Amino acid sequence: MVLKLRIVKIISLLIVAWTIVAGLAARALIVREPLQKADAIVVMSGASAYLERTAKAAQLFHDGRASLILLTDDETRGGWDNLRQRNAFFVEREMDELLEAGVPLDNVFIVPGVAHSTRDEAKLVKDYAFSDRGMRLTPTGIRSVLIVTSAYHSRRTLGTFEKTFAGTNVKFGIEPSPDDSFNASSALWWVRPAGWRNVGGEYVKLIYYWFEV
Repeated sequence: MVLKLRIVKIISLLIVAWTIVAGLAARALIVREPLQKADAIVVMSGASAYLERTAKAAQLFHDGRASLILLTDDETRGGWDNLRQRNAFFVEREMDELLEAGVPLDNVFIVPGVAHSTRDEAKLVKDYAFSDRGMRLTPTGIRSVLIVTSAYHSRRTLGTFEKTFAGTNVKFGIEPSPDDSFNASSALWWVRPAGWRNVGGEYVKLIYYWFEV
């Protein structure tokens, strides 16, 4: 009986300790870098979170934080679109959401190229920012960028952009969108499959990007 009680106590302590560590690990992925004024807002691709990210980008646009919104295209399709009579690409759905939120069409641009990873997105944005077209979007070109992505994705995204743009004068800020579909800062993320996919998977990607980017 005494042994069983000790085992129960040990297990309880381990659960409490793991919950604390798990919460700290989740919050460590989240970074917010203020940038009050930017030349452009970049919305990172993300099929499961495109509504949250575009809503955040529209809010920042209407708050006057930037006059341009750039969308990256991962060439992923969503469900059936009655208007287009086909399965719409998520970048098209992002455009629809921004227009619905009152962002003028002339202020939204899709960055050329297909992005299969965060690193691809950073490289494509860099190429676009320094292209002739990118240089014409603002009087001085794109020299400051405010990134919008999900909270759990924010640290890796900011680090990837900073490394990709190393040696340039481009400044970065990042504004995590609310995780309506998944609370990245929750200490109990590990009780859900989405938690291991987003938080657990993000740490694997961070290690990979640390060596590869």
